[in-house]
Amino acid sequence: MSGGPTVLRILLGSQLRKLREARGVSREDAGWEIRSSGSKISRMELGRVGFKERDVADLLTLYQVTDETERNALLSLARQANNPGWWHRYGDVLPNWFQSYLGLEAAAALIRAYEVQYIPGLLQTRDYARAVVLLAHDGAPPDEIDRRVELRMDRQKVLTRPGAPQLWAVVDEAALRRPIGGPEVMRGQIEHLIEAGKLPNVTVQVIPFRAGGHAAAGGAFSLLRFPDQELPDVVYMEQLTSALYLDKRDDVDYYAAAMERLCVEAVPPTETPAFLRAILADLTS
Repeated sequence: MSGGPTVLRILLGSQLRKLREARGVSREDAGWEIRSSGSKISRMELGRVGFKERDVADLLTLYQVTDETERNALLSLARQANNPGWWHRYGDVLPNWFQSYLGLEAAAALIRAYEVQYIPGLLQTRDYARAVVLLAHDGAPPDEIDRRVELRMDRQKVLTRPGAPQLWAVVDEAALRRPIGGPEVMRGQIEHLIEAGKLPNVTVQVIPFRAGGHAAAGGAFSLLRFPDQELPDVVYMEQLTSALYLDKRDDVDYYAAAMERLCVEAVPPTETPAFLRAILADLTS
């Protein structure tokens, strides 16, 4: 799967949980079987840790999975789940909490994003991305800055690959007016947004200042949906040194409703190019 190890771990964990529950085995008993704990089983079933093939084999035996085809399929999944994703080569500049998001983003069928301060990462130009990176890492050596920018550029390839996800981005007007990198960089960035909106799988909307307060005034978030029914929708919120992942149905429904209200309050997609061109005219005047 294109999502790499992140999604494979989630899928394998989900299958192991179903097998455990079908046999009425507690997490504590399962943990004992693999010389670990119930909390380790919980993390495995949520796909938040890697899998040792031996542990998976022992659990399958405990859950009385004797069919060789089924066992081999799950053990193969465990091996694949330990393969590094494309982002592994950026491990020196990539925090662990963001690696999980990259795997989910790569596997998503639909990405809905609301941004209040910056242009969404998937739609940033190289110059704009560099300006954003410098805000947080202004003391870093030039080669590290280059790698952080290159990571962001590589990440954007998800939008043009075969089977690319749908991206629906809602951007606060403040992000378009904030001169990150200076007027010239912002002109290039807004021109890029206009072009990106022409892609068949990209929709861009803007929350104008005239909308006043709105449903997501609390901050930026992304909502990801996957083609596999086994994977629940995920809400992602990034912080300065960590990130929050929500997949409980009530939480997801709350953010989905907020996103729907944002889309209603935003400039309609058909009017977004004209709105962006007006901002572009302000920058060139």
